[in-house]
Formats: sequence, C-alpha cells, structure tokens
Amino acid sequence: MGGYNKQYKTSICLIGMAEKEERIKKITRLYYSNPKVQESILKFAKDREVVPQYYEGFGKRPDSLQYISDIMGLVNKGATSFHASEELWHNVLEINSEMGREEMNAIRKNWDLLIDVDSPFLDCSKIAAELIVSALEQHGIKGYGIKFSGSKGFHIIVSGKAFPEEFDGQRTKNMFPEWARAISEYLMNYIRKDYNERAGEILDIGEIEKRTKLTKEDLGGMHCLRCGRKAKKSSIVRLKCSICSMEIDRRNMKVTKRRLKCLNSDCAGILGIVEQNDYYYCDYCMDGNLPLSSDKHPEDFEIVKGVSAEKIANLDLVLVAPRHLFRMPYSLHEKTALASVVLNKEEIANFSPKDANPLNVKIREFYPNNFEGEGRKLLSEALSWKREQEGQEEVVQKKKYSSEINIDVSNVTEEMFPKPIKKLLKGGFEDGRKRGLFILITFLRSLNFSPDYINNRIREWNKTSKPPLKEGYVRSQIDWHLKQKKKILPPNYDNGAFYKDLGLLDEKPKVKNPIVEVLRKARGY
Repeated sequence: MGGYNKQYKTSICLIGMAEKEERIKKITRLYYSNPKVQESILKFAKDREVVPQYYEGFGKRPDSLQYISDIMGLVNKGATSFHASEELWHNVLEINSEMGREEMNAIRKNWDLLIDVDSPFLDCSKIAAELIVSALEQHGIKGYGIKFSGSKGFHIIVSGKAFPEEFDGQRTKNMFPEWARAISEYLMNYIRKDYNERAGEILDIGEIEKRTKLTKEDLGGMHCLRCGRKAKKSSIVRLKCSICSMEIDRRNMKVTKRRLKCLNSDCAGILGIVEQNDYYYCDYCMDGNLPLSSDKHPEDFEIVKGVSAEKIANLDLVLVAPRHLFRMPYSLHEKTALASVVLNKEEIANFSPKDANPLNVKIREFYPNNFEGEGRKLLSEALSWKREQEGQEEVVQKKKYSSEINIDVSNVTEEMFPKPIKKLLKGGFEDGRKRGLFILITFLRSLNFSPDYINNRIREWNKTSKPPLKEGYVRSQIDWHLKQKKKILPPNYDNGAFYKDLGLLDEKPKVKNPIVEVLRKARGY
C-alpha cells in the first residue's frame, strides 16, 4: 500500500507540474505577443549574445535576435524567457567555445557593468539595491538602469560607455571579467556597514536562521575596520599558579582536564584557569608579526549591527564571468511567471511582486545613456581597493603556508585528499557546480598536478553533474588558471559559500585549508 501511495503522489505531482507548465506557456504566448514587449527585447539585444530558455534548458549557443519576428518564432517553439550577455560583440555568431582570451578580446566591442542583487528576502534586496544606486551616484554615475529580476532580486546596469576606453595602460574592453568583478566586490564592501544596520532593523534573526541555514554567529559577528573583512573569534585564557601566584596569558588555548605545571622552574605548583575572555582578530591585517587583535586594538574593530551583508543579499559575482547570461528586461521568469520589469530608484522601496504582473506591464527604457568618463572615478577607486585587498591576501597566504610550500608533492595521490574534496569529486551536483569547479581547479593546481591530469579529472567530474557545465565554460576556467603565474589557493574551510553551502563538511576540519591537510600527510604527520 505504501508503494502505491508513493506512486500516486508522484503521479499527482507530475500532473501538477504539467498543468503549471502548460499554464505558463499560455501566458508566454499572450505576453510576448505584445508589440511593445517585443520592441524592448529586440532593442536591448543589439550586439549581445541572446539565448532562449525552455523548460528543458537553454537553447543553442551562440545565438542572437536579428528580427522582431524571431521572438514569437522562439516562443511558439516553447521558449519561456530570454537571456543576454553582459558583453557586446562585433559579430555574435563568430563566438565559439574553442576561443582563447585573445581571440575573445578581438571580437568583443565592450562590456556593461551588471550588478545582481539577490537575497532569500525581497526586502533585503530592496535595501541593497537602494544602497548600490546611492553608491553609484556618490561615485559620479548619473545614468543607470534598474529592473526586477523576476524572483527576489534586482539587476542594476551601467553602460560600458561610462568607462574610459583605456585606463592604467589597459584597454577596458579587454579587462573583462576582472574589472567588472573588482567593481562589484568594491561596491559590496562600500555599502556593507549601512546594509548591515538597515537589514538588521527589519529582519527576524530566528526566521533567517530557519530559511538560510545560517547560525546567529554567521549572521553577525565583528568586522575589522582597517580592511572591512569579517574578523575571527578566539579566546585568551589567564592561568595562575596555585603556589607562587605567577600569571600567564595563553591565546587560542584548548581548555582540557590536563593539569599544567608552573613554568617557574623553582615551583612545583599547578596552573589553574582564573579567567577566560573572547577576542577577535583579523587574518589580513598585522600588528608587527601578529594578526591585528581586538584586545590590543579595540578601535580597529566594530560589532556588526544587524546582519552580515555578504550572508543575506550579496552581489552575484558569478554573473561577472565570460559569456555569462542574465535575464533580459521584460523577459518572463519561468518559476514565478512574473516579468522582469524596469523601475526607477524611487519605486524600489514600495515595489511588490504584483507590480510585475505580465499582463499589466508598462514599457520603460532599461539601458542608460552614459557618457565616456562618467565611471572613471568608480573604476579607479575599485581597482585601487582591489590591489590593496590582493596585497593583504598575498601576505596572509605567505604567512600561513610559508612552512608548507616547499614540501615535495610529487607522490601525492587522491587517497591523500581531504574528505570534503573526495566528497566533491564523487560529483552528482545540481546546485553549486561552478563553485565546485573553482575548488577543484585551485586545489589540483596548487598541488602541481599536470595540465593533462587536471583537464581529464575535471571533465570526469563534470560528467556527473546534473546537468554538466558547458564544455566551453569548463575549458575557459581551466585555461585561465593554468596561465596564471601565481597559484590561487582553494577557499578556506570556513568560507561558508563553498564547503558548508555545498554540503561537503561532515565534521569540523582540523586545519584551515585543504592544501595544508594534504601537505601534512606528505610530510608524514
């Protein structure tokens, strides 16, 4: 009987899905027949790669929209939405997945800055979008477009015309995605403090914990004011001798039942704990030879008021990638059946999903008419900030791994890989495939595996994904990493957006980075 009930529920679910699919298909045919919607989509499609999405997946690539009749032609074939590239091309149809970076640069005309603000909570996305718009204005950007993503977020666009053709000795059109990514990261850091406070005022921490699987400590904590990064928590234990009363402080000491002898050689006493206090430290900022800490420099640390911006409504940096697509203005969203409508900044605060009813849309211009040089200040300050961040990161990596990097790794085998990496290599992922790819490439590259091994092993892994990542994307990511002179270490275990979010951690890791775990095995301990 149980088997019958299970089959019955599955059948009902499939019927429900089929009915929903048919209902949305009817909406799409009615909605896209609107001449004004067609005109808006075709106008934005100029010089962009445009790919339709069907229920079973995306259409062929590369593709473009040449004529207004192309839109209904694709809709009649089952297309439900349209997605476009951030990059602008001389001839879209010349693009192919075999191209290297120089070949892509040769046919790329320009790129637009596309910022994706996304959150499980629409109200959080509203706050982040308002702050991003304000930040753009403060950096001299007068023209920008805002649209609803169709679900729980917003897209904000600045035309590539806003940035100088050349900057810092580089042609801007050739610096994609690095410069667009740097600007997005900089803006997230720029609005962090205000976002934390405003989001914290409207959110129920308990509800967030339920819906995001984040703990209260994940959502708050302490930030370093020198670099803006989240500080880490540790403790200082004060010990006192029971006989001579000598006192010492120990940082990061694990409190156990083990009895410690007095450090005074003339004393037979035992050290007991008299006080234990928490403190915070920054891995990226130094105080002499030690990490900057809140107990010595409290003025350089600040408690997060509210929630951490990165955890709730982040800028989607995955969007800032070669040939990545985003939902076009006035395209429908398959899951919500809402339109990706254009807004002005005054409408963000009171926006409601019902305002994106596809049968009541009012067509507006999404693409801003920026002038050259309008974005120079933003680009300059973002790149300066990014260089400073990279310099701090390099110092930290040298400090952490300087004792490990000269270890012979020629005999490293997959048996020596950490459990989270082995679990990742088993594959079968539906979500987080790009993050998994980044972990694997940086992990294998850091251990000096040959290019052939990396190429073959990554492709074996990708075949297990549901569905696999596109071959062109995988190839471009591997090629880019192999060409870098400086190796990029895989993310640390405490980076919640990777191992924890992908379900790779079955227990608390004993080291900070998977590379250290392998290198210690290579050294025999």
